[in-house]
Amino acid sequence: MFIGRKEELDFLEAAYASQKAELVVLYGRRRIGKTETLHAFCKEKPHSFYTCTEYTDLQQLRAFSSRILTQQHPAAAYVDTFADWEQAFSAITQLPGTEKKLLIIDEFPYMVKNNHGIPSTLQKLWDQQLKEENVMIVLCGSAMAFIEKEILAEKNPLYGRATGILKMKELDFYEAIQFFPHFSPESQVTAYGILGGIPHYLKQFDDRLTLEENILKHIFTRGSILYSEIEFLLRQELRETTVYNTIIEAIALGNTGLNGIHQKTQIDKSKLSVYLKNLLDLHIIYREFPTVSSPKDQANVQRGLYQLSDHYFRFWYAFVFPYFSELEAGSGHQIYQQVVAPSLNDFVSKSFEKACLSYLRHLNKSNRLPFTFVRAGRWWHKDQEIDLLAFDLDRQRWLLGECKYRNQPMTLSNFLQLQQKGSSATAGKAVSPENVCYYLFSKNGFSEDLIRMSQNTPHLHLIDLPQLLNHSPAP
Repeated sequence: MFIGRKEELDFLEAAYASQKAELVVLYGRRRIGKTETLHAFCKEKPHSFYTCTEYTDLQQLRAFSSRILTQQHPAAAYVDTFADWEQAFSAITQLPGTEKKLLIIDEFPYMVKNNHGIPSTLQKLWDQQLKEENVMIVLCGSAMAFIEKEILAEKNPLYGRATGILKMKELDFYEAIQFFPHFSPESQVTAYGILGGIPHYLKQFDDRLTLEENILKHIFTRGSILYSEIEFLLRQELRETTVYNTIIEAIALGNTGLNGIHQKTQIDKSKLSVYLKNLLDLHIIYREFPTVSSPKDQANVQRGLYQLSDHYFRFWYAFVFPYFSELEAGSGHQIYQQVVAPSLNDFVSKSFEKACLSYLRHLNKSNRLPFTFVRAGRWWHKDQEIDLLAFDLDRQRWLLGECKYRNQPMTLSNFLQLQQKGSSATAGKAVSPENVCYYLFSKNGFSEDLIRMSQNTPHLHLIDLPQLLNHSPAP
């Protein structure tokens, strides 16, 4: 069953329905669901769908020609392989039917790898012919750095030719939990905390089993897809995997500042910066800044925190990588009981913040907040931290949020502490108290005194787990 991706499908459908030629670049990290989304998009349409493999250029041309010529193409009566790539790409205009001619080239970087002239050929053909035809070409790829630097960047042949550029991101919280309709609310949040929004990972869990059974069977068992997934991905993208493993593990364990990563890994800072840049280019990590930070702050390489983009990377480096020898020996059950179970709530708490932010963004999109915010995220300064902070365009109205994923109810003191931290975050900004609202999210409900206060405080909103999940804020 195909889940989610409404915005992406709407974007592609709009391009297909347009009255002009379309050249769309769709890209995103591996396992994000690009191919499944494209198959869902073209399911009811006449189309040519070609998936590139790591062939030689001649083999690639033959395979591509075969795919086009088997579509009842008139040239099939005369040739079995086009003479060159210009003829091959041009042939899409002669496919039968009156609908828009739809060509999807999946893993386009593999095609370019052994023929660097293909983007130039396609650019020339687009300028001279295809842009005036009733065609839609989708170039898809997983090599994100290659797509951004070699296809979309200025001075490259296809620069400025794309009529649409769609970077696919992971599913949001509400889409991800649709994979687990039989899980309890707590198990849904925990599964999201472990797997994130990567469809390929979400499909591995079986919601007829418990979370423990899923982790033991689908993560801690040799031969399972998730057991070796991270190692496989890194070897495809990087060479010095031992160095990158050391850096990623340090970040996963909470060493997120540049100095902290340096101290943990003992890698020379100049070299470390290069390794971190490579991980940033591959979107394995990202730099996080306090919500109120300025562009000047964000340009400072010494500032910001390096965070893992993928929930499962965090889980794998926290609970698989450090215990690889024991897992290889078949001690998965012991590792789960002694290491995972006692710390799973703390681990999931970071992902719980993202789920709560997703809730607020849905409310914001449908105009169901006290105001419309333009920026939202975390805030921190020295030893103070606010889980969620958002503000409007003029920075006159603010939203402060606290997220607690623990087995005890959230208390009134938690709210009072948030108010104090909010005063620090808004200091010097002349924010009126009536222009600040509070959203408190709790896994295990709220204390009676906090509930009583919320009943007499219109700007205080309490969201427990059933409300977060069962009352989806999607418009």
